Amino acid sequence: MKSQDFGSVPEFRSALRAWLAEHDLSPGPDHSLDAQVAQLARVRRALFEAGWMRHGWPAGVGGLGGPAVFRAVLGEEIATRGLAEPGIWSMVEVLVPTLISYAPPELAAEMVPLLLGGREQWCQGFSEPGSGSDLASLTTRAVPREDGTWVVTGQKVWTSLAQYAARCVLLTRTAPGHDGITAFFVDMDTPGVTVRPLRTLHGVDEFAEVFFDDVVVPAERMLGRPGDGWRLAMDLLPHERSTCFWHRIAHLYTRLDRLLDETSAAVPDDAALGSAYLALHTARCRSHGTQRRLAEGARLGPETSVDKVLLATAEQQLFETVRDLLPGVLELTESPWRSEYLYAKAATIYGGTAEIQRNIIARRLLDLGRE
Repeated sequence: MKSQDFGSVPEFRSALRAWLAEHDLSPGPDHSLDAQVAQLARVRRALFEAGWMRHGWPAGVGGLGGPAVFRAVLGEEIATRGLAEPGIWSMVEVLVPTLISYAPPELAAEMVPLLLGGREQWCQGFSEPGSGSDLASLTTRAVPREDGTWVVTGQKVWTSLAQYAARCVLLTRTAPGHDGITAFFVDMDTPGVTVRPLRTLHGVDEFAEVFFDDVVVPAERMLGRPGDGWRLAMDLLPHERSTCFWHRIAHLYTRLDRLLDETSAAVPDDAALGSAYLALHTARCRSHGTQRRLAEGARLGPETSVDKVLLATAEQQLFETVRDLLPGVLELTESPWRSEYLYAKAATIYGGTAEIQRNIIARRLLDLGRE
């Protein structure tokens, strides 16, 4: 299969849908986090072997080339069918572009197919205790040794799926200030790395705290050069808010459809449902524009903070509508709605708080000054 076999997005989508109809990748009845991660690996492996997972990525890392929008379509179809949890599916859209842009080419060529092919899971070591959304205040240190290696000491927190990860894109402090942040690609089985899962409000150990105690990292595992870590982070975050959000929105539409099904027997609240739909549609339209810019090769930047604000608002509004229209379901039953409602409460926190996003919009897009 070659990327040039598809002359347009509709042609790609049609062929993909036909393939998915012929290959049953449905998850089983176990919805635990262990099962979700295993299902993710199963789906990625099947799609990689069939070529679908390779579209939109460069040949140098095992891809088939073609526009990045093919990746958005693939994730949308996976999310719509419920074949993989969209949050963990979309991590590939954050970490692979980072490896391609900053890792030595031979390292990216070796590692990226492991993630795309479902043979490994990776994580992102950015947040630290006490730092909140102030990424630049990180204190995890990397110190060079005479033999050319680096020794990392510190702690990360809210590290998604760290307990399953084989590698970590890690930010460290090598000097003061923004120019003193350096990134590494660390093997999680290196001596000195300890992972402790964290139970969240919605009852899932999705996050973990990670401790680095004199962890030795080879020099060739540095991403970019010393001091490139802040630039790497600023390049990574817009990717987190582009194709990942497109996938998340597709998932939320399936939840709106489910809500419509469950309220069909009662007198529907058209105003509440319409308002929830409009919020989702607004986020989708904005995300569509971001996907279009990405497909045109544009460099994404602070404008993706608008996408983040719209998506978080739409997600929380949708699940508040669930609570209003299905009275007692969240509070009195073990419905899956409960976990999703609680998870949505974090939508204005994870990936950068709503306050931080609005400050970015005000200062960097509207030029309203620092305060």
